[in-house]
Amino acid sequence: MSNKNFENALKRVNQSIPPIWFMRQAGRYHSHYQKLKEKYTFEQLCKTPELAAEVACGPIKEFDFDVAILFSDILFLLEGLGLGLKFNPGPIFSQYVNKENYKNFSNLEYAFNHIGFQADALKLTRDMLPQDKSLIGFVGGPWTLLRFATGKTKEKLKYEDFHMEYMKNVISPLLKMNIGLQLQSGAEIVMIFDSSLYDLDSLTFNNQYFALLKDLTNEFPNKVGYYSRGKEIKELIPVMNLPLAGIGYDHNILLSDVFLKSNMGFVQGNFDENLMLLNESDFLLELKSFIHTIKSIENINGWVCGLGHGVNKHTPEKNVHLFVENIRKEFG
Repeated sequence: MSNKNFENALKRVNQSIPPIWFMRQAGRYHSHYQKLKEKYTFEQLCKTPELAAEVACGPIKEFDFDVAILFSDILFLLEGLGLGLKFNPGPIFSQYVNKENYKNFSNLEYAFNHIGFQADALKLTRDMLPQDKSLIGFVGGPWTLLRFATGKTKEKLKYEDFHMEYMKNVISPLLKMNIGLQLQSGAEIVMIFDSSLYDLDSLTFNNQYFALLKDLTNEFPNKVGYYSRGKEIKELIPVMNLPLAGIGYDHNILLSDVFLKSNMGFVQGNFDENLMLLNESDFLLELKSFIHTIKSIENINGWVCGLGHGVNKHTPEKNVHLFVENIRKEFG
């Protein structure tokens, strides 16, 4: 009960047509999601397993992606830690972590129990999916979650000593529990989405943060994928050598460089998601150029075709159809 092309990518098996999945493929751009959103709140869609499964399966039925993704949100872990959360439409917390209060938000058992709905959502999603489709889960990266927890999503987060203590003693252990829950509930792999690394300086990333990533990865060898945004390829080389299922790359990183430096796990990416917003003719020209670039790479074993980041909410559904159709046609 998994997608053969995705299995091949995980193992770096040679194949002509890559598996395809997008970050945020079940979301606001999709009419299927929009219709459900007319009846239910975002929180209801995430926390009601039957609805979460319905949302997750929508883009599989519509666009024939190879991989379905748990429909949830990385921030429910922080809600479970006691940071009151609502969406209107974006996330709003009632309070934030700081160096005076951070120990007050550290009840791992309560936070873990809070996200139990993800287990049921994954099981129901797996039951609803065709057998030739894969299913993955996801969590947020430690630094990305920390930025939300401290309320620093719109501005630079200046690193302080308590940040590492909180990530090491609270966020990372909770992520381990969450990843384990998702794997036990039917996820084939779990992605760590670390989309907010811009303001984590290289010295801290290399000397301290990398150890957190290594610890998470070693807990689940070849079962965890990683996506980062805000780091150059030279900073990610040590990450490439971890026992990861694979790594996703933003559109500003050359996949030709990645394939030269990486020989383990999948390589996902990385069509610029902003180009999906273009009118059809311009979009197809950009997609043709992207395909030409990928074909010029000598060895693309392990490639998972996707975007640099998540699907923009204004993306025309027609362009998503055209993307999937053209990738399969050109590489078939």
